[in-house]
Formats: sequence, structure tokens, C-alpha cells
Amino acid sequence: MFRKEIYEQRRKQLAKDVANGIILIAGNSDAAFNYPNNTYSFRQDSTFRYFFAHNLQDLAGVIDCESGEEWLFGEDVSMDDIIWTGPVPSMRERAEEAGVKNSGSLADLALMLNNAIDQRRKIHYVTPYRIKTINYISELLHIKKDWVTAYSSVELMQAIIKQRSVKSAEEIVEIENALDTAFNMHTTMMRMAAREGTFEYEIAGAMEGLALAGGGPVSFPIILTTHGEILHGHDHSLKLKKGRMVVSDAGSENPEGYCSDITRSVPVGGHFDARQKAVYETVLSAQLLVPTLIKPHVPYKDVHIAAVTRIGEGLKAMGLMKGDINEAVKEGAMGLFMPHGLGHMMGLDVHDMENYGENYVGYDKKYKRSAQFGLASLRLGRELEKGFVITNEPGCYFIPALIDQWKAEHKCEAFINYTEVEKYKDFGGIRIEDDVLVTEEGCRTLGKPIPKTVEEIEREMR
Repeated sequence: MFRKEIYEQRRKQLAKDVANGIILIAGNSDAAFNYPNNTYSFRQDSTFRYFFAHNLQDLAGVIDCESGEEWLFGEDVSMDDIIWTGPVPSMRERAEEAGVKNSGSLADLALMLNNAIDQRRKIHYVTPYRIKTINYISELLHIKKDWVTAYSSVELMQAIIKQRSVKSAEEIVEIENALDTAFNMHTTMMRMAAREGTFEYEIAGAMEGLALAGGGPVSFPIILTTHGEILHGHDHSLKLKKGRMVVSDAGSENPEGYCSDITRSVPVGGHFDARQKAVYETVLSAQLLVPTLIKPHVPYKDVHIAAVTRIGEGLKAMGLMKGDINEAVKEGAMGLFMPHGLGHMMGLDVHDMENYGENYVGYDKKYKRSAQFGLASLRLGRELEKGFVITNEPGCYFIPALIDQWKAEHKCEAFINYTEVEKYKDFGGIRIEDDVLVTEEGCRTLGKPIPKTVEEIEREMR
């Protein structure tokens, strides 16, 4: 938990930006794993934690935008609870820790909201993503469940995005703390991937254990696969064989809830063959280009275009593409090789604030999402600002089903050498990812450097 003054200032700014009505921010509850008392690991709602600090179940916060008053609502524990969980602070003490003057029970919250409804006051809340929260807001505000999402407050979401997008110095410290753990996770992966015959699940298990040992869970289910052409390869059942690349996309949360998100791609056995090295260095060239282009006021869509253009040039040098690469990019030919976007926001969520909707977070009135295959998957296209933390993750993939479809449709034949591409249908994929802070004049790659060049990776794997 940060100093309480930080949370006080965040709430004060939020009330100022929303300006009218009252803001309801609901925390998360436990979710049952297979019966009510056996639950998944608790994960607090990021919006609640950002403004009200506590990583505890069944809490809610309210801010009156006009009076400036604030409340923290929840239940004090009973003796039965204390027997199982030990002593915990009272609601009054929890409120004071977060700099909130008023506290009350959940029954008090219901009464307050009923009064606000009677007074026809606007009640702002963000779009909920859990069915339990949808049901709770439905009950509190007397809205049909089907209408809860529709009545969520765009004004509130935009005000939160404005504030959370720009990371404070305290937040950067926490993100880099999570990156220290990611360093351990990925270097461990490299050493384990040097042994042919290791199972993917052995590596994924070791990495998840390191995340837990670092003070928090993984920031998303680990992607660890020798089928890198599957962008979100969560299956870990295969045995490592030479000739394959291991794509490892993983990060951790630190105790304050801030995330890291790193991808490294390494050759099974510890040595790149000629084909692997050519594709890898093509992706690496694009990944190293990106930080030279990042600075405030630059649209991230333009950086994405520059990165895929660099990959296209590398593929042309390998004989996989032909013609004018700039025209190939305009026509969408790069979607065959990189069907995802270059990066996304990161912070308390590994895809920061994505529960509000990507188009609110990554786009605005000036920059709209493209409909072109590949480019449409770019989560962040708008102009960068000082304080943004974003990912830089270009990739190159050879997806057999997609290659077959495009070839049958004669798609982008002026730019894609399908005869040569066919030879790579057994390759898999490569992705390289770092986390980057936008600074006043450029950017800084966060965390201590994780081996990334061919030489560094081979040395680490030895």
C-alpha cells in the first residue's frame, strides 16, 4: 500500500474530473473453485485498488463528486471469521489507512444509494466484468442485469483512464519490482530450454513458482510453447525437441498488484540454426527500432507500422516477401506474419484498463481502430504521453492454416512468395517483448536487461 496521501489525491482528482453525481467503485469478492469454501486466489479489482488501496474481499468505495465526501463500505469480521483468518483491522481502521474519513457496512451502502436514487442523482460506475459484480450492482441500483453494462459511466471510465494512463514515480518502482521477478523467470526458462527432452510444463511450473516466490502470482496465464505460431499457447504438454523455438510470454504481479510482461524466444538446445537466426534477427531488428521512435505525441500506430515494415524488409531479404514493402504494409500483407499489434498499456493490469474497453484506452477521437487484418488487433494506436508504460512486442509467425487460406485466395500475391513461405510451415513463431516507459524526450526500457541478442541468449543457455 502506498502512502494514504497518494490515494487521497487520486480520489480528489477523480471527483474533480467527473464533476457531478456520486461514484461507486465495487471491489471483488472471492470466486469459488469447485465449492464455495474452496476459492481461486483472490484478485482485487484494479480500479478499486487504485483508488481505495485495499486488497481485500467484499469492499466498496463511494466518492461524492460535489461534496467531496468519501466512504469505504464493508463488514467487520465476527469471532467465527477470526478463528479461521486471525485478527484483521476494523472497517474504521481500514478506511483510515486509505485516507477515507467515513466508513460503514454494506447495508449502509445500500441505504445511501437508495437515497441518491430518490434524489435523482447520477450514480457513476465502470463496466463490470464479473457476473457477481453485475448482479450486485443490479441489486444496489435496481437495474435489470441486462442493462447494467449499458448504464455504466463513460465519463467515469474516461476520467480513470486519463489518470491511470500516466504512471507516477511510485508506480514505476513497483513495475520494475515485478520486472526483477520476470528476469528470474525468463533466464530460468532459457537454462531449462537448453535441455532437449524437458517438458514444457516443467519450465512453466518453475516460472510460476518464481512468480509466487517474488511476492505475487503470474500476471496472466503463462504462454510457454514450442508451437509459437499459436499466439496464446497455454498448453504445456509437449516435450522439447531440437529444431523448435520456445516462445515464453510471461510476467508476474508484485505485492502491490503491478505487473510485468516479457517475451523471449529461444532455440531448444541452446543454439540458433541458420534459419532460426535469420528470422530471429529480423524480429530483433524491429524490436530494437521501436525505442528509437517512441516519444511523447508520436502515435503508437505509426510505431507499429515502422516495426512491421522493418520485419517485411527482413523477410524480403530472406526471399519470403517481394516487391515494395511499404506498399505491402499498406495492403495488409504483413498480417500474414504478424497478426497482432505491437503493444499495449501496462500497469495494475497486464493489459492496463482493458476492462473499460480497448477503444477507450488505446484510441480516441483523433485515432480510430483500423479494420485491416493484423492492424485491427493493435490495442494502442493513439499518441503517446510522458508517463505511459507500454509493451514493445513485435513477432513473426508461420501459421499453417492462415498460410493455406491466403494462398488459396491468392491474397497479396504481389508481395508474398508463397513457394518459399511453404517451407516455413514447420517453423512456429518468434516474439520478443520488453516493457517501456515514455519519458519527456524519448523512452526507457524498464527493468534490468534480460538476454535478447543471439549471443546473449546462447551464452545464458550455456
